[in-house]
Amino acid sequence: MSSPSPRGQSSLRTVQVLGGGNAGSSAHVRSLAAGLVARGVRVTVCAPVEADHAYGFTGAGAEHVHVPRRSDPGSVAALRAACTGADLVHAHGLHASFRAVLALSGRATPLVVTWHNRAHAEGARAHLLRLLERRVARTAAVVLGTTSDLVDRARRTGARDARLAAVALPGPRRDEGREEDAELSASKLRAELGAVGRPLLMAVGSLDRHRGHGLLLDAARAWRRLDCAPLVVIAGEGPQWAELQGRIEDERLPVRLLGRRDDASELLAAADLALLPGGGESRSVLAQEALHARVPLVAALTGGVRELVGDAAELVPAGDADAFSAAVVRLLDDPGRCERLRDLGTRQTATWPTEDETVAQVLSVYDELTQPRPMI
Repeated sequence: MSSPSPRGQSSLRTVQVLGGGNAGSSAHVRSLAAGLVARGVRVTVCAPVEADHAYGFTGAGAEHVHVPRRSDPGSVAALRAACTGADLVHAHGLHASFRAVLALSGRATPLVVTWHNRAHAEGARAHLLRLLERRVARTAAVVLGTTSDLVDRARRTGARDARLAAVALPGPRRDEGREEDAELSASKLRAELGAVGRPLLMAVGSLDRHRGHGLLLDAARAWRRLDCAPLVVIAGEGPQWAELQGRIEDERLPVRLLGRRDDASELLAAADLALLPGGGESRSVLAQEALHARVPLVAALTGGVRELVGDAAELVPAGDADAFSAAVVRLLDDPGRCERLRDLGTRQTATWPTEDETVAQVLSVYDELTQPRPMI
């Protein structure tokens, strides 16, 4: 592995390419950039300017270059210029990886890609995504998948070298002296949301069909009949907003759409249960944060959920609203089971890779691709 060197004196320069970036991949790139810079690697992050504002790549010591989340000639040219002189390019997500493939065309610069999630699309767009996957997988020197399913998919698609990635979500930074303030904040949030004297259930994610929010509304129908109906809050924006809001109003469901929230972690800490009704993230940020925060999780069994949470969550068959609804009711009626899930969650988080381990694995891949090989 490359030995640490004073900042600015490393011979290795990498470019990290990020698209719009979901929460998981953006947080990973920020963590990775900080770890690489600390080890003397020069890092440039190519991402929309909004991503730098939200995740602070420059604050981690990286150079930031604004590259829009598009594959038009102008964006590809900007990325190609940013990659000039790089020893290695590392792209995150399918669309960012495809832009990197276009930008590096004709160059010998090694390309590493990380697939954080499986891309979702329907109809003709689904066919296009399969073509993009094949092009990226066959061009990249190494494909890193955040779950075994993604690694297998990369291999089936034609990847020359596909490996399981160690990906750490930066853990919570707790101030032990402010537990009382945290409790007061949670009580205030519950009051603001209208969840005083009733359970508060929370889901987070873009309002896209594959996220399962429609199934969550189906499940909420049964909760109206409970003596103390829980309040469900969903933090996120997206194309399904009008459809979901219309159902909530027409069916008088105990659900609130909160839109984009910058205090999602505080909302989660105030919740009684976290809900993950659909797919979309192979290493769900909500699932990881729920286990870190010791909030019991009910999740649909999709993607890499089982691989991520083990036995530390209530897992139900994907697409089964009745099973999802019943699992929530069982947990609300069983404080003992909730406490067991909290303890299992604490143990499970201890098995996840640390940020240092994540950086070490990535740096070892970089070294394989950039260190001179002995003559035979």
